Amino acid sequence: MPRYYITTPIYYVNDAPHVGHAYATVNADALARWHRLVGDEVFFLTGTDEHGQKVARAAEENGVSPEAWTDRLAPRFQDAWRDLDISNDDFIRTTEPRHRRAVQHFLGRIHDNGWITKDTYRGLYCVACEQYYAEDELLDGTLCPVHRRPVELLEEENYFFRLSAFEQRLIDWYDTHPDAVVPESKRNEALSFIKGGLRDISITRTSIAWGVPVPWDEDHVFYVWYDALVNYLTAIGYGEDPDRFAAWWPAVHHLIGKEIIRFHCVWWPAMCLAAGIDPPAHIQVHGWLLVGGEKMSKSSLNQISPGSLTAEYGVDPVRYHLLRDTPLGSDGDFSAEGMTARYNADLANTLGNLVSRVATVVGSKCEGIGPAPAPDSRLAAVAAAAVTEATAAWNAGQPHLALEATWRILRETNAELEVAEPWKADPGSAVDAVLGSALEVLRIVAVLIVAAVPATAREIWRRIGLEGSPADVVLPGALEWGGYPPGRPVEKGEPLFPRRK
Repeated sequence: MPRYYITTPIYYVNDAPHVGHAYATVNADALARWHRLVGDEVFFLTGTDEHGQKVARAAEENGVSPEAWTDRLAPRFQDAWRDLDISNDDFIRTTEPRHRRAVQHFLGRIHDNGWITKDTYRGLYCVACEQYYAEDELLDGTLCPVHRRPVELLEEENYFFRLSAFEQRLIDWYDTHPDAVVPESKRNEALSFIKGGLRDISITRTSIAWGVPVPWDEDHVFYVWYDALVNYLTAIGYGEDPDRFAAWWPAVHHLIGKEIIRFHCVWWPAMCLAAGIDPPAHIQVHGWLLVGGEKMSKSSLNQISPGSLTAEYGVDPVRYHLLRDTPLGSDGDFSAEGMTARYNADLANTLGNLVSRVATVVGSKCEGIGPAPAPDSRLAAVAAAAVTEATAAWNAGQPHLALEATWRILRETNAELEVAEPWKADPGSAVDAVLGSALEVLRIVAVLIVAAVPATAREIWRRIGLEGSPADVVLPGALEWGGYPPGRPVEKGEPLFPRRK
């Protein structure tokens, strides 16, 4: 059985979950659900990043220990993902003992292999990013380019990872793995950074105690990024379960935001090479979900919580909007107006209207019992073409294209009903053929959308009289035309998506 290991970034606990976090997590969830549907063995990991200076300062400001502070904050992410119907197999916290052991083992290997040295570092540091910057990378020479806040000048004795020694090895890795980082523009960005010359990087701190201790020198703790990146290994048994680790690594799919390209596409593969393991197989970079043209952040006060959206629109409409409106790889601009427009156009008018219309007419013309689909229906070819396109898009990690192809079937089916007008015709074989074909479309669509909007897909499945769940079918057979079994009771029910004003 093929394996599919997918990860989100682990989110820094000092910020509350916002819709930008939800965008990455819902996309990862949909891809995980799709791969389960096609029969892969899936492992889906998300979690929280809990060490570092920013967390330690916040805990001190709130009069509690860092442990108490992170124990208070981490459940917010777990609750948010539960509310969004996220199907992660593991939720990792970097304060867990298993992760501490994995970090010490991994970086201990790099140290033993001769790739870590001790020196004094003086540099410009953004606490919010937990990252050093060169002066020419800053805005006006003083501001972090991501958070637009002043950086701090830090000087301390550190251990350094000899990143500069991996410049050619990384170039060679990119040359031999052209699809390791997508989209191509982000691959080129990372490769350009490498070819511009790599400097050794500080990986430990002595000015704070809130972190994983360095096993060969406990006056130091690992700098937060070199702790956080290792979570992808911790969750699959690195250093403790060799068979499990070998089964899942390096065939991993990292889904990350564009602001952390350098960490994941330069430092991380180099660290893996230094530790004697293969770099990750695939890194998919997504853009930012902007509000008013700006990246969401605690400092800009433009955060939108996932909970406020699901309370207003419902879980599946939020999931659908996040998957449909912003392609992975591009920036998107989130607004209530845009979400309402997508909700009305796609969910209420197209999908919800079709479900309601078909159930109503089956009730009035077929005594509420679903007829068989017509083998020669024009919709059979429409569905086959859309299935091919949607399947390819899901497999390529492009949910927005998969949903676009799926909604084409729905629009064509609505148009077919407008032409046939079965609600005006007398009961008989012609009406049965039209309605049976529309029910078959709903069956196929329920399968195609179950990864994106699982609760909606299950409800459509139930209303058209099918047992079980569309997530339990066998592909590709379940997507072939003609699978709807006639004689099933069809239920109208309340509107799936009442139109919003």
